[in-house]
Amino acid sequence: MYSPVLLELFNIGGPEFILILFVALLLFGGNKLPELARGLGKGIRDFKDASEGVKREIHNQINSFDEKPSEPEYRNNYNTDTETDTHNSTAVSEEHEKAETSVKKEY
Repeated sequence: MYSPVLLELFNIGGPEFILILFVALLLFGGNKLPELARGLGKGIRDFKDASEGVKREIHNQINSFDEKPSEPEYRNNYNTDTETDTHNSTAVSEEHEKAETSVKKEY
């Protein structure tokens, strides 16, 4: 009927709990009391669901930070083929010249 944890939380004993139920019965009546209990139960359930959702979201965020991002793969760019090296160096120098001219045009 009642939760021992709740009673320990508020330091309520058996006689005090029965007195509280009796006063509630007098105030709200026998017909209204079950409706209030259902509403209270639904509110508590919604609160627990919301708190579980928040906990789940926090754990998901923590777990996403724990995962290391994938390391980029490094390729060996050292070729012994001189033709490829010459082609790469000219392509890089052309890109460098284009970048310099575009920067000069902006100023």
